[in-house]
Amino acid sequence: MPDYDVLCIGNAIVDIIAQCDYAFLETNGIVKGAMNLINATRADLLYRRMSAAIESSGGSAGNTAVGVANFGGRAAFIGKVSSDPLGEVYTRDIRAQGVAFETKPLENEPRTARSMIFVTPDGERSMNTYLGASIELGPEDVEADKVSGAKVTYFEAYLWDTTRAKDAIRQTATLARAAGREVSMTLSDPFCVDRYRDEFLELMRSGNVNIVFANSKEIKSLYQTASLEEAVAAIRKDCKIAAVTRSEKGSVIACGNETVVIDAMQIKELVDTTGAGDLYAAGFLYGYTSGRSLKECGNLGSLAASVVIQQIGPRPWRNLRREAEQAGLL
Repeated sequence: MPDYDVLCIGNAIVDIIAQCDYAFLETNGIVKGAMNLINATRADLLYRRMSAAIESSGGSAGNTAVGVANFGGRAAFIGKVSSDPLGEVYTRDIRAQGVAFETKPLENEPRTARSMIFVTPDGERSMNTYLGASIELGPEDVEADKVSGAKVTYFEAYLWDTTRAKDAIRQTATLARAAGREVSMTLSDPFCVDRYRDEFLELMRSGNVNIVFANSKEIKSLYQTASLEEAVAAIRKDCKIAAVTRSEKGSVIACGNETVVIDAMQIKELVDTTGAGDLYAAGFLYGYTSGRSLKECGNLGSLAASVVIQQIGPRPWRNLRREAEQAGLL
């Protein structure tokens, strides 16, 4: 029996989330709705200018790992922190969420990564991320027993910004395939796709990635088309399963010649879209590793995303398993 349902690999980042108005973004030169990479100096500046904030262990793949555990799945995470106060906060927090996390921390600089996330009145989040220690993730951090013992290993495309992290993911894919396991990735951000389009397509077409998560902007960027239909038609030829989220329009799942359309769950109020894609992936992968149909997987993803966008922050305040049971999905 596998040791884990889902192993997630990504940047270990402490999320610092605050609400702001549109003028704040303009005044501080922040690109709305995107993930902006920043250095330590700018991180300190934005941190000083933030209003009251919520701090928690985060990062895209870390959020997904916590979501899987929240559903009752067996989740593990690989990511790099430093042996500093924020690193201790990250480690303690993610373990408290039920996720196995044993990556050895850095002993010196750089500091643990953090992301200042500014949420505007429309619920859109603009991320300003200092990658710090997270970019030190390398092949030596790959835990072979976890990879071979997980039904699916999932990683975030943001890792492609460093050569050593790329090497770690390629090593992971080799180990997973040798053990007969599957590998999944999220495209993370349209700007990220622009930077590494050819490499992402090669990963999929080579069979190193079996399941791909993307939103409509990311998948259209991947195939350089303005048509979502054309992009979905293209990706079904390049990987086993593609799950494409479309905000309030729900999601589309493509698998071979099969297409499954998932409706978005009704919500009372859109508060913060931070983590919506991460939690969709968590619900989907929990369902997938539990042997459920694509329709059921998509509905679980949709439910998890609907829960998290009605609150501040990417970690669900309500128990996802209980929510799914009450909705008749489990």
